[in-house]
Amino acid sequence: MSMALICLLFVAGFLSGAVNAIAGGGTFLTFGALTLAGVPPISANATSSIIQFPGYITSTLAYRKEFSGLWKGALALGIVSAIAALGGALFLISLSNPSFRAMVPWLLLAATAVFAAGPKLRPKTAGESHPASPLGLALQAATSFYGGFFGAGMGIMMLASLGLASGGDYHRLNALKNFLSIVIAAVAIIVFVGAGAVSWIHALVMIPATALGGYAGVAMAKKVPQAVLRWLVVSAGVGLSIYYFVTG
Repeated sequence: MSMALICLLFVAGFLSGAVNAIAGGGTFLTFGALTLAGVPPISANATSSIIQFPGYITSTLAYRKEFSGLWKGALALGIVSAIAALGGALFLISLSNPSFRAMVPWLLLAATAVFAAGPKLRPKTAGESHPASPLGLALQAATSFYGGFFGAGMGIMMLASLGLASGGDYHRLNALKNFLSIVIAAVAIIVFVGAGAVSWIHALVMIPATALGGYAGVAMAKKVPQAVLRWLVVSAGVGLSIYYFVTG
């Protein structure tokens, strides 16, 4: 790899970890950077799961105070997430690269639309309920299947579904979202590594950058206007969607 490509992958990894810690959408950046680097679509998607994993861990650790009272609901949601993510990852591996490539622009466009609508999808309620309600478990299963299959936009989908199911403080929901992202990514990684779908040379460049971005992103979430980062991610999603439609 050239030095310019290494720098591109590192920056994409850092920004991805940061925006994932804040709301979600970082996979737009890692998937886009990997495909621009010439990695096939299924491998790029699988490698993105590996890359995002350290960022999910560091951002969850940074939210450890907010997460301390969520364990009971988190464990139930985690079990559902693991099962559904396994189904999504196995479905991805069953596809050919051309088949998945044809789906990519539509997946990106749909994920971008959900991401852009994120603030409107979140209910504005001061009350809180148990996050592992029947509604919460059903919504989490659907989101986790999508996360195991593709992942772009998964974070904002999860924030929306958790908000619909339990309401409450944004940072409480974000802490839970980051933890469940660890579960989903871990299951998907096991499937993808077993299938030999990961491009390790690219992953090794981006993993430390994503971990740094994940930890830094929590501090940014409490200081930087989220609208600015949100529209940067939306712009990236729209741009990538157009790119894949045109080159498909």
